[in-house]
Amino acid sequence: MTAAYFATRLEGAQVYDAGNPAPGLGGEAMKTLQRKLQAKGYDVGDVDGILGSGTRGAVRAEQERLGMPVDGWPTPELLNKL
Repeated sequence: MTAAYFATRLEGAQVYDAGNPAPGLGGEAMKTLQRKLQAKGYDVGDVDGILGSGTRGAVRAEQERLGMPVDGWPTPELLNKL
């Protein structure tokens, strides 16, 4: 990836700007999100506050259902909408 980025920069591409990503959820907020997702029927695995593949898949599904950008990143906004 670094070589590809360097090559595009040599060809005149703009510098990559990651911007300001939305803040994530802390451990307790993530557990709350996981419990809410479980209540909706999603298999998120253990309610452990860790963003695993099951939680990420459920987050994507709910983001799509709610008309949010589907990136699998749990945010306070998503938690509030659930």
